[in-house]
Amino acid sequence: MHLDVRPGGTVAAGGAPGSGRLSEPGRTRDALHRTGVLIRHNTTVLLHEPGPLAGRMVMPLILLTALRPLYEQAQGPGGTAQAVVGSLVTFSLLALSIVGGSILSERMWRTWDRLRATPVRPVELLVGKAVPVLGVLMVQQAVVLGFGVVAFGMPVAAPGLLVVACGAWGLALLGLGTAAGVLVRSYGQLTAAFDIGALFLTTLGGALVPLDMLPGWLRAVSPASPGYWAAQTLRHAAAGDTGPTLRGAAVLLAVGAACGAVACWRVARGWGRAPAV
Repeated sequence: MHLDVRPGGTVAAGGAPGSGRLSEPGRTRDALHRTGVLIRHNTTVLLHEPGPLAGRMVMPLILLTALRPLYEQAQGPGGTAQAVVGSLVTFSLLALSIVGGSILSERMWRTWDRLRATPVRPVELLVGKAVPVLGVLMVQQAVVLGFGVVAFGMPVAAPGLLVVACGAWGLALLGLGTAAGVLVRSYGQLTAAFDIGALFLTTLGGALVPLDMLPGWLRAVSPASPGYWAAQTLRHAAAGDTGPTLRGAAVLLAVGAACGAVACWRVARGWGRAPAV
């Protein structure tokens, strides 16, 4: 098998000339090798431009520091958790631009069109892109939650449940961002979708404004927002409520799986018309 580096940092993997059919263990080994190479190269590309990553880490800390006194004045000691979770959900939704942008850049370079003619499968392409970005999303959550605990004394009754909630939310974000990255046709569409969508889902989910302060019609439809399930699941996890945490995590995982299935289907059938540059 040979590996060729393509524009945009992606690696194309192909079989050796004249090679015959591989056994099932051989095919699995080659698939893992191709996926591992894609993960390493996409990680390198992602870290080559650290500015957006740093912004997604620092901005929620600034917002949290500014909003915490307001929430504490309005809600008492529980305001700290509201500020931490609200800042985290808001900026993790904005971080979807990193997921979708990394995929759209490959489409602009036409790199994935060439890769689809190689033995690399759609799921390998998506996993190669997804794993580095999932790492970024998890680091972002760890930074914001750690800052809330260390700097402001946010109580965490069950750290294990909080890890489960963060993992489920990270996978849901990954699915949402990947689906958007394979469906939009331009950077303008991507930016509009993420900026408007992040604000809408955050507000609808009660991340920044407590649900009981929202209009009744918004409260009625808020469960349709992944941001609602993220905020509720993270709060229940921090409070040590096992049942609500696991139910919320299941919903978030279902969202991620559904969006991931859409992305795999779209990659497998091609892009349709070329994206606008």
